[in-house]
Amino acid sequence: MNSGKKTAKKVISIAFDVLFVCFFILVAFTLFMAISAKKEDGAMRFFGYEMRIVVSPSMEKCDQTDVSGYEIKDIPVKSLVFIQTVPEEGAEEWYSSLKVGDVLTFRYVYTSQETITHRITAISPNDGGGYTITLQGDNKSASGGALSQVIDTSDADSPNYVIGKVTGKSFVLGVIITALRSTWGIVLIVIVPCAVIIIFEIMRIVEAVRRDKMARLDEESARKDEEIAELRRKLEEAKTVGGGSSADTDDKST
Repeated sequence: MNSGKKTAKKVISIAFDVLFVCFFILVAFTLFMAISAKKEDGAMRFFGYEMRIVVSPSMEKCDQTDVSGYEIKDIPVKSLVFIQTVPEEGAEEWYSSLKVGDVLTFRYVYTSQETITHRITAISPNDGGGYTITLQGDNKSASGGALSQVIDTSDADSPNYVIGKVTGKSFVLGVIITALRSTWGIVLIVIVPCAVIIIFEIMRIVEAVRRDKMARLDEESARKDEEIAELRRKLEEAKTVGGGSSADTDDKST
């Protein structure tokens, strides 16, 4: 039974350590993302990728749009999207790899320049080089969701240009990063869990100290028991030797 309890405690301890490491990595990543997002235009840049929080419902699931055959499907509000940016070198080759159904993040001017994430509905090469890309949001029921945007990649001076291609998304990370931008979010997501972890670790340290103290007391008690046993043995030997000497004396007197 004791062996089984020790094994269970060891498994629980290892599991907690793994969860702690994962939690620490997640918090460090999201904090980095949240801090980076406050710089420049709100984009988070990381090794050739941009990460942005979606704030419009234009790419949410809509029955009027069939996205079942596409890699990137619906993108809910507050999702974090991972964007492979257009390379400075080899941009033409990069554009040639795009196809209908890909999702792009781009800058576009209506009354002012906006950052938009929409799906390619048409793409064709220009005679003089570059591509004409038509984009539209999936959510036709969203306000302005049916509007199309057209970007000519050959026009270097245009305020309408592609930032990159969306290669992944995460609603959970997006919600966490959004929450970390607020004071209450930092308290609930970082401070409270860290406080719980610190308390748990203190309890583990106290328990380890208590076990060490008990082990030392047991060791000291065992040592004293051995010393007492050794004294008793010596007393018994002394009695035996004393009794034998008295008998010898009586024999001589006789």
